[in-house]
Amino acid sequence: MAQALQADTLTKRVRDGRDRRTVVADVSLSVDRGELCILRGPSGSGKTTLLAMLGAMLTPTSGEVRLDGIPTSRLRDAHRAFVRRRKVGFVFQDVQLLPSLSVRENVLLPCAPDGSIAADGPRADALLERFGLASLRGTTARALSGGEAARAALCRALVRDPGLLLLDEPTAHLDADHAARLLEILGELAQEGRAIVVATHDPRVFAHPSATKTVALVDGRIVGSGTAS
Repeated sequence: MAQALQADTLTKRVRDGRDRRTVVADVSLSVDRGELCILRGPSGSGKTTLLAMLGAMLTPTSGEVRLDGIPTSRLRDAHRAFVRRRKVGFVFQDVQLLPSLSVRENVLLPCAPDGSIAADGPRADALLERFGLASLRGTTARALSGGEAARAALCRALVRDPGLLLLDEPTAHLDADHAARLLEILGELAQEGRAIVVATHDPRVFAHPSATKTVALVDGRIVGSGTAS
């Protein structure tokens, strides 16, 4: 399948007092549509920073990120945001649902910057139906369980039909059954033609059969990669 993501020699340095600290160093990777890539590493290894650069949410100090072949790292902020909204769905570690809004309103939030169109509502409803949340569409997000919130965040990431899906520690607060179901869903989404990158230090994710590629990150550097077994 076509390549959805290409990262070339990404480096990110941040100011730490009087010094500059390297958080990610010379990382290159690619993910095709249909692939579920596991970005594994301990806490503090740079996974979240790398994921933010891959999704054009954070500008690298050097290097380039291409989304569907479009270079993003040197775009103006507004143009980069425009590309990101159409190419990338992001699921944050703490899901970041707005607690006072309904599940359906949360799912539709990514449509707001560009103005909602007629197809957005039915698409949101179809996603809620698919992931078992249709009966909760009017429920406020604060009333959801951990598994329900994770699925609602996934629906929100998918509502604009992105080709690339990025998830940061999506199983961190899930029990074994909910984690397994989420990983099955991600496998289904990859088989449908999306490129998916999951940043995690959860061994349950490493071992899941849906994974097709693994990349190991330590101290901001790739120390190993290969096809998942």
